[in-house]
Amino acid sequence: MSRRASNNRIRGPQSALTDFLASNNISAAQISADYDRRRREAQEQAERDAAANGTIAEEDEGEQDDREETALQKKKRKRAEEKALANIKESKGQKKQKKGKKRDPDEEDSSVEFGMYTKSKPLPGQQDNCEICEKRFTVSPYSGTGAEGGLLCDRCSKEQKAQRKKEEKVKKQAVPRAKRRQAQSNILDGIISQGPPSLQDLCIKTIADNVHDIEEFGDLPQRLLKPLSQKFSKRRVITSRTLDLFLRQKQESLVITDCGKLEVDDYIKIFSFVPTMHTLDLQNAGQFKDEVLDYIMERDVPIRHLKLYAANLITNDKWIEFFSKCGHRLDSLQLSWLDYSMDDNAFMHLVQGCPNLKRLKMKKCWQLGDLALGAIQDLKKLEHLSLQFKDSTSASNLVDMIAAIGGNLRTLSLEDFHNADHSVLEAIHKHCCQLQKLRFTENDYCTDTAYTALFSDWSNPPLSFVDFSSNRSVDYDNPDGTEDAVGLGTKGFEALMNHSGPGLRTLLIPSCRHIDREGLANAFDGRKQYALLRKMDVSFVKKMDTPIIAGVFRSCRDIKHIVAFGCFSVSNVMVPKDVCLIGVPNAQDAIEQEGTYDFDMIRAGLGAM
Repeated sequence: MSRRASNNRIRGPQSALTDFLASNNISAAQISADYDRRRREAQEQAERDAAANGTIAEEDEGEQDDREETALQKKKRKRAEEKALANIKESKGQKKQKKGKKRDPDEEDSSVEFGMYTKSKPLPGQQDNCEICEKRFTVSPYSGTGAEGGLLCDRCSKEQKAQRKKEEKVKKQAVPRAKRRQAQSNILDGIISQGPPSLQDLCIKTIADNVHDIEEFGDLPQRLLKPLSQKFSKRRVITSRTLDLFLRQKQESLVITDCGKLEVDDYIKIFSFVPTMHTLDLQNAGQFKDEVLDYIMERDVPIRHLKLYAANLITNDKWIEFFSKCGHRLDSLQLSWLDYSMDDNAFMHLVQGCPNLKRLKMKKCWQLGDLALGAIQDLKKLEHLSLQFKDSTSASNLVDMIAAIGGNLRTLSLEDFHNADHSVLEAIHKHCCQLQKLRFTENDYCTDTAYTALFSDWSNPPLSFVDFSSNRSVDYDNPDGTEDAVGLGTKGFEALMNHSGPGLRTLLIPSCRHIDREGLANAFDGRKQYALLRKMDVSFVKKMDTPIIAGVFRSCRDIKHIVAFGCFSVSNVMVPKDVCLIGVPNAQDAIEQEGTYDFDMIRAGLGAM
């Protein structure tokens, strides 16, 4: 090159990096030349080693392409290497800052000396032998690290990552997943199970999990259709398609506990598929309308037991027509949450058209009142009666009704009859002599004296079900009540346990706050035994405490379910196996406590108290 050409070369402004390299007598060209020389020497050394061992190193086509890379590829590769090195240095600096500790100078010197005698890892772009397969490969920023610290080729790196993922997956599956939410839901529903679920429960769960892939149930027995319906309803998967799974020819009963997604045509389809339906139980049947009753009357479906919940779109005229044409076949009629769809006139036709009724349940029917109570007196065959009216009724009408039909009743449920007084309990004591179930709730008129008189010298056999929920005074000016306690008190509770204790299976007395501790302790002292009692609700009974709950465990050997919300003196209870204690107000525990202790051990421990 001529001197003139050299002097006429155009020079522009230099970058900071160029100035820095020039000031420190560092030549980028020399660095590149040294790098190329080291690569050539490493390559020649590898070829000599391969020749000495009688083998020829085989290079991948990708590595050959790396050697023959163009200037543009070389530039891109150098940028990637510089970026990777900068990231590594930055991460090391952050780690040192996080530690925030001053290292000992001696330690620094020893680490430097150790580093001088250890082989450094090849940088990206250099070549190395794979730790696993010993194959020669070009190092990249994404090369994996082996167990002994060496680098791995691309193939071995991928295999190592796949193996690690597989091991992590197996490890996760080996750890049992605590399905706590489902367990709590089952316990609150009264389902208590120790150990693994039964084969039947597993099959029902599997069917529910794959409901959209099932075409038919086959020859499943009728007794399994109800739990399947309950599982489907809980998951809200009862639709027009899944309804077909429950319909069979010559079927006599159908129970669907959630019909919220069914339409009018679906209800008509039930009776077209199953024209011999005898028992029908439909919950949340909001679209069960007049057209469905018309179809039942046209096809003369022999329904004997009808239970509808929330079928509030049926008109009074259609109820009257249905009772007139099909009422003579009905043995059981249970209607709830009809709102304004049935009035006293329609109920009068019910009584006239259904003379053979043995079970009648009318709840949340807002237009029924004293006229309906008077009409019920003509149903002489009634054995099970359950009433809950919105409008106020007179105590005298209740007394007349009980006097007329009480002799045949096995079940009597009176809810929200706020005006019922002592005369109603006296009528029950006098006329009801075959009761097995008694529910009398939400009353603030009857006192403890009336309950004591009800169970004193009563000719009725021991009750198996008693529900006196929320019978208490609601006078906020006098929260402790009058001298004669309103609701079930100590004397009434003692009379109840003396009369029905041996036969009780379910005892519900929440909010009966006038039962004192002495009365509870006398009833559950461990010496008196209630062999059949399985379920109790003593929520908001203020005097219930830990020793009394322990006495319940000793007196009720077959108890399964105890609800004790609002009992603030109950804590640190040893719950026996197969028993569920719900509502104990301990912030450190769950709402429910499922038993894990042997009963004999608890009994021995309580004996020393």
